[in-house]
Formats: sequence, structure tokens, C-alpha cells
Amino acid sequence: MFMKLATGTVALALAATLQMAPLSAAETLNVPSLTYRTGPFAGAGIPIANGFSDYLTMLNERDGGIGGLKIVNPECETGYNSQKGVECYEATKGDGALVYNPYSTGITLQLIPKAPVDKIPVLSMGYGLSATAVGEKFPWGFNYPATYWSQMSSILKYIDSKDGGIKGKKIGFIYLDVGYGKEPIPLLDALSKSMGFTVAKFPVGVKEMQSQSSHWLKVRKEKPDWMIMWGFGAMNATAIKEAAKIKYPLDHFIGNWWAGANADLDPVGEVGKGYIAANMSGNGTDFPAIQDVLKFVVDKGLSQVKDRSEVGKVLYNRGVLNAVVVAEGIRLAQKISGKAAITGSDMRDGLEAMDISAARWKELGFEGFTAPIKSTCKDHAGGGSIFLQQWNGSSWERISDLIPPMTDIVRPMLLAAADKYVADKPDWQTQACE
Repeated sequence: MFMKLATGTVALALAATLQMAPLSAAETLNVPSLTYRTGPFAGAGIPIANGFSDYLTMLNERDGGIGGLKIVNPECETGYNSQKGVECYEATKGDGALVYNPYSTGITLQLIPKAPVDKIPVLSMGYGLSATAVGEKFPWGFNYPATYWSQMSSILKYIDSKDGGIKGKKIGFIYLDVGYGKEPIPLLDALSKSMGFTVAKFPVGVKEMQSQSSHWLKVRKEKPDWMIMWGFGAMNATAIKEAAKIKYPLDHFIGNWWAGANADLDPVGEVGKGYIAANMSGNGTDFPAIQDVLKFVVDKGLSQVKDRSEVGKVLYNRGVLNAVVVAEGIRLAQKISGKAAITGSDMRDGLEAMDISAARWKELGFEGFTAPIKSTCKDHAGGGSIFLQQWNGSSWERISDLIPPMTDIVRPMLLAAADKYVADKPDWQTQACE
């Protein structure tokens, strides 16, 4: 069983200035980034990495770090390749790494078994293995604010609220034919039976991402009432353009939150007007904390963004959200452990104690930015609510309130998936939860 450290207290005093001399691992908070600034998905990887890095840099510049210790954020380029991701992990874990954010379902799946051995938690924020939400079976994995399964249930909930409901309808599911794209299929199939709709699936191979004419000819033949997309990178813009070509109603085409960024729709422009996508974080720069990022980092030339206008876009802000969660995890870990120089084990406890209420989001300078996130020993998905946004031809507009997942349906399936994952692993670490 996994045993927690005793709770303690620590004063979170902030250093007034940063030390310029090189610091030892014990004098820093090491948060490595497994980035993909190159490769087929660099269009997503670059803004995410920039947002993540810029927020942590802002904390160093504005506050002197967290708890008096500077945050270091070394990047290791994976190119979104699972093997390279593991190599980056192995190359950086020994430097006092506190947490890994893989930003790849493939890399996440490789790191999940390593986490309990190396005692470094894995935070796959809104992606990865949905079963990681079950804290009893995955003490070292976290995927709040929502799993892919809960996100899919929220999207179906939205569809069910339109056009007289989802019963009797046909739902088309176009997805990248890799682990990421296949991840929500078990839930989609299960809900099709309980909610009374049929599913037509359209897998897109990695080599077909920019050549989907045949897929959309099949869509035209199948005539689904709604389309849902689990796409990434160049697949997204191509799919939206092809949908427009066959005159598919784009206001009935919903992408998940990796298929709804500026990088996806800017190349499409007016043609994509009406397309809908899920999101987990607010867009724009009208948040005090984002203004601080501009003031302390971007305007000082400490960011890798090439243009100030990149700040506030969907994926940049998602990187910021990820960094905020990591920073809150560090603060909580310091408080629980009673020390500023925390370990990966301490960080695990901090992530499990995550509780960012609406009031705390406001205090952090992010009022209205995202849903509250609350993790527990049992629940490492933290709430699961999403919202939907729609492309108006040049930018995104939010069109829904927060949509909670179908927890009563999703949770039992997550438990079953978690049990299946550990069934053939007799030495797997679990934890007892009250």
C-alpha cells in the first residue's frame, strides 16, 4: 500500500530577488518539460510549451519562485515521439524532477508504470489514460480537470440538449487512429446503447491527416446527424475544410479540446465558421495573472513567443493552466511536508490535495478562467466540467456554461478499466482511500 507522509506546516515566504549563481537541485524546484517544438504536431506543442514556461518564469520574476525557491524548467524535445519521450524522462528524472507533464498519450502510457518506481508523479492534464482518474489504483497519476471519457460524456450531453435529443440519432466519430484517438471509444460505444444512438466511426491514419477526401465521402454517405472529432495537428484543419466541401453543417461538428485551437482554425478562417470545440481554459489576456505574464516575462524578452499576440490564444492559455496547477501542487506539497525543497513524493501529496475553488482562481488572478479543480484520494480527475466554444470565422466565442460529465456512468467504467489495467500486475502499487 502507498503510505502518505504526515501533514506539517511551512511558511511560504517569497524571495525578494533571484540568485544569479547556479543553484543545486536542493535549492530549486525542478519541473522538466517534455516538449514538441518540432515534428508534425509542433503547431500545438510550441504554444503549450511557451504558456507553461512563461507562467513559471513569471512566478520567478514576480515572486522569486515558490516558497523562496526558484523554479527551473529544463526542456527536452520529444518531437511527440514516445521513444524520445521516455529517453527525455530517463535523462532528466535524476535532477530532482518533481512532476512530468508528457503532453502525449503515448508518452503518458509509457511513464505511468515508471511513476511509482521512481516516485515522480505524472500529470496528464486532460489527456492520457482515463483510468488514471481512479486514485486508489493510480496513486502516482493525475489527469484533472477531466478525462477523455468525461469530456466525451459532456459533449454527448450537449448534443442531447439539441434538436430534440440524441435518441435515434447517428453520431459520426472521426479520430486520429492512434492511442489518443481511440481512448474515448469504449465510453462512446457504451453510451450509444444506454442513450439510444448509433455510431459511425472514421479512423484517420497519421499519414492521412492531410488527405481526408475519402473519409468525408464516407461521411456524406453515412449522413450522421452530428460529428465528433478527436483530432490533432494538421488533421483538424483538413477535416473542417473537407466537412465544408461536402456542405456538412459545421454547427453540428464538435471537436475535443485538442481539435479547437487557434492553430487549427486560423488556416481555415471564414470557411470554418460555426464549428464547435470543447475547451478547459479561458481565452484572451483579460486576466490579471496573464497581464503579469506579459509584464514580467513577454515584455522583458524572457519568453520564446515570437509575437505578443500569441499570448491569450487557446493552447498558450492551456499551457498556462497546466503551470498554475503545477505551481499549486508545489505550494500544497510544501505546506504538507513542512519544507520548501520538496521531493517527487511530496509533490504527489500536493497534487492529490489539489483544491482550486472559484475563490482561489480569483485570488490567483484567473477569475472565470476555468472550472474549480478538486482532487481526492479516490478521484484524480478533479471535477471534469468543460465548456464549448464556437468559431466565428476569425476567433473563438464561448457558447455554453460549464457542462459536468455523466459521473454516474463514467465512474463505474473508470473503475472497471482501472481494475483491468492492474489485473495482470501483481506488484502494482495501490493505495487505500477512506
